Amino acid sequence: MNTRIKKGMLCNKIDPARLLSPELLPLDTSFQAGDVGVFEVLEIGKHTQLQSSGRNLSILPGDHIMCVFGTRYATNQFEGYIPSQIQDEYHLLGGGGVVGILESTHVKYEKEGPTRLKLIGMAVDHKGQIINTILERKNAIKKFTGKEAHKTKVILSLGSSMDSGKTTTAAYLVHGFAKKGITSAYIKLTGTAYPKDKNLAYDLGAAVSVDFSKFGYPSTYLSSEAEILNLYETLLTEVNTLNPEFVVVEIADGLFQRETRMLLQNPVFMSTVHQVVFSAGDSLSAVHGMETLINWEIMPSALSGLFTASPLLIKEVKEYLYEKQDLLFMPILNLEDLSLGKWPMIHQSSNLLQA
Repeated sequence: MNTRIKKGMLCNKIDPARLLSPELLPLDTSFQAGDVGVFEVLEIGKHTQLQSSGRNLSILPGDHIMCVFGTRYATNQFEGYIPSQIQDEYHLLGGGGVVGILESTHVKYEKEGPTRLKLIGMAVDHKGQIINTILERKNAIKKFTGKEAHKTKVILSLGSSMDSGKTTTAAYLVHGFAKKGITSAYIKLTGTAYPKDKNLAYDLGAAVSVDFSKFGYPSTYLSSEAEILNLYETLLTEVNTLNPEFVVVEIADGLFQRETRMLLQNPVFMSTVHQVVFSAGDSLSAVHGMETLINWEIMPSALSGLFTASPLLIKEVKEYLYEKQDLLFMPILNLEDLSLGKWPMIHQSSNLLQA
């Protein structure tokens, strides 16, 4: 058996004083988001690799991996939660090393299921306290004031659902800015820890690219509104050191997801947003997503997403929005448009519609 400990991305710098075996944990132990543990891989499921520092680590049954407890909300993959008590088996919910108990699975992963784990021990410090990645960075978190957002122009990248194209939209928007010599940054504000999104934005031209995992969060699912607003302020502080003209902020999943809806219906948060780009997977989600945003008094500056790969879908959206909603000014931008920098720079300073 290979007993080398392979570390997930949130545990790269974790060096525990020792491991506290499950037998030594109190029976009423309640795990918290960010708690660090070492697990034995029992059976490989959906996740065959663990994202560590700079590369993916292949994992096999018998491997020991260091991960953190967290939740996950992914409509096209897994829904999972932190266990309320010690379990005989745990599940790898995300490739970045997020562990919990699976609640539901998208049908395409039902057969293979999650990678199954056994807890070897909780990582503890020299005082015998369980190491928690969120608590280790708590002193770096800034209280939300909104001031950092007003030092730049925030463009919010939203989507109708998971895999609607919002990450690609954000990255190509950044690429278009870079081509025009405009300094921009990228922030992934909510979601589950995995570096692919921020890496894509950086590769396509962002001066700096960061996400919530930098401050120890394995996931933002079920975080409080105050926590997310504080993360927003903190991440903006990070990127504002480079004085970007624009900061593209992506919020994970769809409009009806808990944290997304919470932020979009918060007028204080929305007052810090300069523009919104909305991505959709098809014409129906584009149209009804727009209607939802307008009902929430939010007017996007442009539409994009997977539907823009089809001229027919674009035609359908135009026919409805231009003729039925009288939104003749609403640009629909595909990836080529975004990459060429065809972004409506001059727009209202706030995306909150006037009552």
